[in-house]
Amino acid sequence: MVGRVDTGNVHECDVAIIGGGPAGSTTAAFLAKYRPESKVLVLEKEKFPRDHVGESQLPAISGIIHEMGCWDEIENAGFPLKIGATYRWGKNPELWNFDFAPPSEVEKLARPTAYEGLRRQTAFQVDRAIYDEILLHHAEKLGAQVRQETQVVEVMRDGDRVEGLKLSDGSTVVARYYIDATGHIGTLRKAMGVETRPETKLQNVAFWDYWENADWAIEVGSGGTRVQVMSQAAGWIWFIPLGPTRTSIGYVLPSEHYKTLGLSVEDCYHQAIKSDDRISALIKNATPRGMVEATKDWSFTANRGHGENWFLVGESIGFADPILAAGMTLAHTGARELAYTLSELLDSSEDENADTTWLKESVSESQMRRVKQHIRFADFWYASNGQFTDLQDHCAEIAKEAGIKMSPEAAWRWLAQGGFTNESSSAPALGTCDLPSLKQVLWVLTDKKGDWDLNHKNVLKLNLRNAERKLMPVYDKGKIKREDCWVRGQNRLPMVGMFKVVVEVLEQESRIDRIHKLLIEYFGGPNSTKSHQSPIKIAIQAIEALINEGWITAKIDKKAPKMTVARPAENDYVHINRDKDPAATGTEE
Repeated sequence: MVGRVDTGNVHECDVAIIGGGPAGSTTAAFLAKYRPESKVLVLEKEKFPRDHVGESQLPAISGIIHEMGCWDEIENAGFPLKIGATYRWGKNPELWNFDFAPPSEVEKLARPTAYEGLRRQTAFQVDRAIYDEILLHHAEKLGAQVRQETQVVEVMRDGDRVEGLKLSDGSTVVARYYIDATGHIGTLRKAMGVETRPETKLQNVAFWDYWENADWAIEVGSGGTRVQVMSQAAGWIWFIPLGPTRTSIGYVLPSEHYKTLGLSVEDCYHQAIKSDDRISALIKNATPRGMVEATKDWSFTANRGHGENWFLVGESIGFADPILAAGMTLAHTGARELAYTLSELLDSSEDENADTTWLKESVSESQMRRVKQHIRFADFWYASNGQFTDLQDHCAEIAKEAGIKMSPEAAWRWLAQGGFTNESSSAPALGTCDLPSLKQVLWVLTDKKGDWDLNHKNVLKLNLRNAERKLMPVYDKGKIKREDCWVRGQNRLPMVGMFKVVVEVLEQESRIDRIHKLLIEYFGGPNSTKSHQSPIKIAIQAIEALINEGWITAKIDKKAPKMTVARPAENDYVHINRDKDPAATGTEE
């Protein structure tokens, strides 16, 4: 046994959460909301507000914020509305945009707005000092106890069980469950002897600072904009407006390459920004804070995510390179699922027959699966970048290690492996992006080649060979529903939502024209095909994803009708940048 509980000054609670950032506060808020009788304690070593890197969000977070009950407070804070990103990436030096929502529709919004309609497709770019404080105070308003400037100095353990936490003020916390939400620091993770491993050779460093009065590359409607992601010969720059005057600008490059430069952090950072014409034009009248910060070793996973009475959540369990802006989405999503899990564990603690092992393993496995998947996507993203002229050998090694053949078809199959169906229980997605958008991204990154399998196959058959039927958790309205799924290797076929509809249709028909007809009948006629997010289109995405993962075997019958799915092309979501270039004009409207 390591450590010993001092019974003289002990605080008892149901759940003790180490770390008050988004993962910790989200876990606390959901647990307080759905199980208000729980005694939840959040221990945060710093005093909020405080700056933190990682400001760019994805749309999935908006739904979580809404469910937590703090959408209005976040929206009223006036954070810029993220409609997407402008990239300079790949072999083509031309700028291109990846939008979550059509800018023409965003123009019509008058903020603040409710979480409905178009706002379900957008995201925020947040000043973390303000954002994190809102989340932490929201958890406190819901009933969680929050203790700031309180550091855990010792984790007392007995084998794989945590017995208590010794705090910097000399007191001890004893809980039924303990949560590590301390990010890379991994306070509890390290104390419990959990090792971490890099999932890729892509080990970067990042340098960043905050700037006042930088110009936005584009302003859409009421505070809408795009982040800027500009690749260079040796890395890439992020440019994220956080408010009317404040902007986060960072530079990411491989740590080994940085070591060869012989530059200080400050010199490396400012040299990279100065060499980029687009970013230099945007900061022509801006002033840096003057304190360049650094972090390293972005991509890793823990070798396990829980123990007898403890869990890892957010970046303590793993982190993927920031190129996809997925870090906060992974943290919020994992924290929400963990809160649901803790609520059920607390309810079932008196039931000797309760299946707690399944609950614990499900929440840990889903977090690690998502992180690994984002790491693999980041590897592909870097390996496909022909502009990394200083890093050609590095990118070639990434591609080799990942087994990537740089033909579009092979790259697409590789991207699909490991689970579009794993990302969501009801719709096919990866990186919180829908399947057509990902195909369009692949189209841009691989010289506009590639196609949908469904354009070449018209006879489909469900393939459950060597698959095992298991239960999977579906987290909904404060309860965990146990739903069936098929599991084969790392792939999972949920028997819920659109995937269940597709399976039921395939059990009736195998020809694509008849399958399409059944789907139209199921969803209410031809009008169900018109919108971007129509159920028919999502069903087609699901079928394509299941073909890629091997859940459907697809063949061609030359005598039967074929389906034509539009090939990736420019549209309102993925397109060549049409905005004025500040580097060329010196100004931006």
